[in-house]
Amino acid sequence: MDAGEEIRFYYDFKSPFSFLALAPACDLERTHRVRLRFVPRDFEPRLAYGGELEERGPRDWDKVRYLYLDARRFANQRGLIIRGPRKLYDSRLALMSGLYAERHGKFRAYAPIVFERFFRRELELEEPAALAVVMGEVGLDAEDFARYAAFTGRDDLAQAYEQAERDGVFGVPTLIVAGEPFWGNDRVTWAIRKLDAMGLRRADAGAAR
Repeated sequence: MDAGEEIRFYYDFKSPFSFLALAPACDLERTHRVRLRFVPRDFEPRLAYGGELEERGPRDWDKVRYLYLDARRFANQRGLIIRGPRKLYDSRLALMSGLYAERHGKFRAYAPIVFERFFRRELELEEPAALAVVMGEVGLDAEDFARYAAFTGRDDLAQAYEQAERDGVFGVPTLIVAGEPFWGNDRVTWAIRKLDAMGLRRADAGAAR
């Protein structure tokens, strides 16, 4: 596949809006001469929404409830299920698994399953065994991942966070297109307009709708 532009897609597996953005972002590789690079970035819900669950005030909860209302509106349009997590998850292990899947060319198969099961409350992001099941389904070596996570994965994750800082990423999902950020699942359409203006639409993809 000829790729004229690299797009960095910043995500977190515990972010419902990253889940919503994944498929439309991946579709850009079909419609445009681009290549996506998937970069993990913890969106830090404690900072965004008032600390631990028991520390949140009424206004913080109003914000969270509204965001999940919006997420479900988007999800319902596409037949997806998004249920709010019952706790604040540490997604670092899962994000390392995303890096590992990307390294082995399996991210596009691996990530949708992790997202779907997590937001159905069928997968625990912090549990190595739960992630190992998905790895096995897409042809990844869970034992090799465990070794990666214990050593190289930590450094790779730190480097991904450093890349996010350089790109000025403050939330996920974020697409970086030719240095310009597009934050939010509903900003993929704006990224498409930029790519069209750059002359990157594939001839067989048709005009933008």
